[in-house]
Formats: sequence, structure tokens, C-alpha cells
Amino acid sequence: MKKFLSLILMASLVLLAACGSPSASKESASPDAKQPEKTTITYQTESGPLEVPANPKRVVVLSSYAGNVMSLGVNLVGVDSWSKLNPRFDKLKDVAEVSAENVEKIIELNPDLIIGSSTDKNLDKLKSIAPTVTYTYGKVDYLTQHLEIGKALNKEKEAKAWVDDFKKRAGQAGTDIRAKIGENATVSVIEGFNKQMYVFGDHWGRGTEILYQEMKLKMPAKVKESVEKEGYFAISLEVLSQFAGDYVIFSKNSQEDNSFQQTDTYKNIPAVKNNRVYEADAQAFYFNDPLTLDFQLEFFKKHFLG
Repeated sequence: MKKFLSLILMASLVLLAACGSPSASKESASPDAKQPEKTTITYQTESGPLEVPANPKRVVVLSSYAGNVMSLGVNLVGVDSWSKLNPRFDKLKDVAEVSAENVEKIIELNPDLIIGSSTDKNLDKLKSIAPTVTYTYGKVDYLTQHLEIGKALNKEKEAKAWVDDFKKRAGQAGTDIRAKIGENATVSVIEGFNKQMYVFGDHWGRGTEILYQEMKLKMPAKVKESVEKEGYFAISLEVLSQFAGDYVIFSKNSQEDNSFQQTDTYKNIPAVKNNRVYEADAQAFYFNDPLTLDFQLEFFKKHFLG
């Protein structure tokens, strides 16, 4: 009997040792084991680290980044007025229009993340509603900006994949266009706004980033010199011919006075006479988010390459 009890005790000790063995512990800590889903991540903003939702569900955008957020498949509950005017952003039809001035409206939307500009009003109040990420326009280039928004939304991998693909597509289109129009052909981007005409540099939306940065097309010397300080420059019809390149992209707003197109001064510009003015809908052309950039790229391929 004593011998039988000893055998049972030994068997019990072996079983306990196996349960507490390193191999058993390792198995329970297998990397394949399901880990609890993170509810927040730390995003490094311009002003320091900030806890933001790991999977935001109700985002408010107060500046020009609505297209960035939409392209990453994140739900928007409030956007700025300019984004609402974009005819290509049909998904924003039922999204509320908001501004930093109307804090009460934003509170009603119950956002879990707010994205805005560093110059927005009421930032302290906004930060009390939800984690608020702000950016300074032009502080980083337009593709890095998308990557930053991807990080803030916990979508960095998706943002980088789009950037890499876009650069390849735009670069190839530039090679094809230069081969057709010539390496020294110049391109201008113009727009009329509030009874004033403007030309733009290489980072002011309206397709300028694609034309000059990615496609490596040339800017007229007069434009390059004039936009160096601000990125854009106001001109009059009388001097438009001095700023017009061999090709002109006209970001045209149908709500503006475009009667100058009927004047002899305009009609006698070489790009006009040679049918090398390509008109785009200004409201669909303003921004430089992925949705708009893809649209602009196809616009340029269609008009330059046919």
C-alpha cells in the first residue's frame, strides 16, 4: 500500500512539473495567441506626443485634409466648407459642415478625433472635446503630409503604399509627357478668384505638385521668380502673356467672372492660339490629397497625352 501511494505521489509531481515547465510557459505566451486590441496609440504631433484613438470612428476635419482621411477609409462626421464644395467628394453629402468657430456644432457631433490647422481658432476648446491633431500648412511636403495623417489615424502602412505607388505612376507620366511636348516646354497654372488672377508655384495644390515635383515639367522663369516668396502671385490680364507657359492649366471657377477669356489680350496668348489651355474645375482641383491627386494625374495624362 505504501509503495502504491509513493507511485501516485511521484506521478503527481511529474505532472505538476510538466505544467510549470518552460516549454509549457512558452506555448502559452505564443506570439500567435490573440492579444488585446489597443484602444489608443501615441502620435507625435508638432507640439509633442498625444494619445489618439487606435481606430477612430468619428473624425472631424477643420482644414483641407478630408480627402486624406477618406482615402484611408476612416469615417468622417464633420468637414470644412471647402471640402463640402468639392464636386468629387460626393461621400461628404451627408457629412456635417463645421468650422473652428462653431464649437457647439462640433460638440454635437461627438468626435473621437479632430484634425485641423495650427492656425485654427479655439484650439484649447477643441482639445477639451477630443484629441486634436493640428498641422502647419507647408511645414512638410504634400506626400509626407499624407504619411503623417496616416500615422495619426493608425494607417501608416496604407498611406505609405499609396505614396510609393503614386510616385511611380506620376513619374512615368512625366517621362511620357516630356517625351511628347519636349524637355524645355513650360507649363503655367492660373486661377481667377475674387476678381483677381493668380499663378502658382510647385506646392499650392491645383496639380502643381504633380506637374513640377513629380513630372519634372518646367515652370516659366517669370512665374518661378514671382512665386518664390509666397508660393503664388497675383497678376493682371495685361501681363498674363508674360506668365503663360507653352501650356496653361486654367483652374476655372464657374462662379467667377471669366469674361477676360473673350478679350483679344487673352486670345492672342500663344498657348491660347495653339489650343494648349486645359481647363479644370477649380473646386475639384484645389487640394493635394490622394483622391484629388489621382484625379489630377488622370486629367494631365488625358490632356497632355490624349
